Amino acid sequence: MADDALPAPDSPVEERLLFLQENMVSFTTQFSMPIVEVSLVLSKYIRILLESLETAASRNDEELPARLTETWEVDVEGEAPGIDSFPLETLLGSLDEDRMDILDTLIRTILNETRLPFAPALTLLREWESMVRVQLANASGPGQLFSPIELPEGF
Repeated sequence: MADDALPAPDSPVEERLLFLQENMVSFTTQFSMPIVEVSLVLSKYIRILLESLETAASRNDEELPARLTETWEVDVEGEAPGIDSFPLETLLGSLDEDRMDILDTLIRTILNETRLPFAPALTLLREWESMVRVQLANASGPGQLFSPIELPEGF
């Protein structure tokens, strides 16, 4: 995690979101984390947060905005190769589960310890998901799925 101390649960939401963002950027950059591994961890937390928000919304007869419930549109050049063109067993066998567990723990710990509200946290993860989906779609072969995630300057 970054050098800064974990923000208190009563600190501004923006401060807690920034802490999560900075730590995710730092970890994925420092460990040259492959796109596919980041994608798998993100999808887990998007699913968990979304299910929790949908349950709460349902209990209160409310509806969540599409920006939270649906993946964001991404612009990709050309046609993305189908997942069936990639050898799935080989891909899954090449994952670094320890590295994925560390990112998983980092996200979970920050969400739980800072008590970050789920809607803003989900929005942040959707932003990451959108960026990762573009990189996954631009992969022309299985090897590129294991290229380190490329984060834009200032992300």
